[in-house]
Amino acid sequence: MAGFAPGGQPAMLFPMQRRALVLLAAPTISPARAQPGRPVRLVVPFPPGGSNDVIARPLAEKLSARLGQPVIVENRPGAGGAIGAAQVAQAAPDGLTLMVTSSSFAASAVIQRTPYDAQGSFEPVALLARAPFLVLTALEFPPRDIAALIAWARARPGQVDFGSSGPGGINHFVTEYFALRAGVRMNHVPYRGMPPAVTDLVAGHIQLLITTMASASGAIRDGRVRLLAYAAGGAPASSPAAPTVRAAGLDYEASIWWGLLAPRGTASGPLQVAIREALAEPDVARIYEAEGARPAFAPGPVFQAELAADIARFREVATAANIRAE
Repeated sequence: MAGFAPGGQPAMLFPMQRRALVLLAAPTISPARAQPGRPVRLVVPFPPGGSNDVIARPLAEKLSARLGQPVIVENRPGAGGAIGAAQVAQAAPDGLTLMVTSSSFAASAVIQRTPYDAQGSFEPVALLARAPFLVLTALEFPPRDIAALIAWARARPGQVDFGSSGPGGINHFVTEYFALRAGVRMNHVPYRGMPPAVTDLVAGHIQLLITTMASASGAIRDGRVRLLAYAAGGAPASSPAAPTVRAAGLDYEASIWWGLLAPRGTASGPLQVAIREALAEPDVARIYEAEGARPAFAPGPVFQAELAADIARFREVATAANIRAE
């Protein structure tokens, strides 16, 4: 950047000053690139086998090839993702520690007391993938579309039972957000994880579930639940046909995202190039599709804005529905 004298005119620069400014203006090199052979830790703050793992592992393989150094996935579960996130927040911003997380990171930021600031302690590197939430109902539940569901719930306040993976989980938040936008009051039935909630939906013990394709694909494929609508557009081409909630006239949209965070201050420019190239690989798209997701690269500033918007939205929902950490 050129220097400016008082009054806004370009300042006179001596040769050494010009050389220094040229060096400062050069593209930032990720510290990880400057340390060839040193492994990069890709922290997943949840147990192996979950959706964050599915997103992280093929990405790690592709990044290893592009960065010329090992990228090793490390699962650090506990406290709803807070244990692994705390380790990343406290790591050196040298490009050797990264974290894959999802929308649940924004939900937990609203109700959990953590040793880090969800926005201030991390460098948003890139958005990786998205998957729409799905509005599912039990087969014997009378409403056949979103408009009928809203009318039914309005006529019977507190009599529609909806499931979630647990109090304060992302499914809880997006369903209470649906109720808030629709102006209805429903009854929350929390479960320990999504599988028992899907089982009870199939059995008709609850009427409604808003979850992802990965959590309920078998029940949807076998026709044991009704897919009423997608809560957002952008479903993989292999997903069953259904309208979106917004197309039904309700101003509501909810999708789960996965993104890459690093300790605050990490230089991420060259890493973003490698991520964008990795997500463009067809085999990565196929793996993500099995999770009901699709690659959706966006650079750090876009990811940062989305994270901030989700935290603000979930804070509103937590207040309206009295959602608290348990």
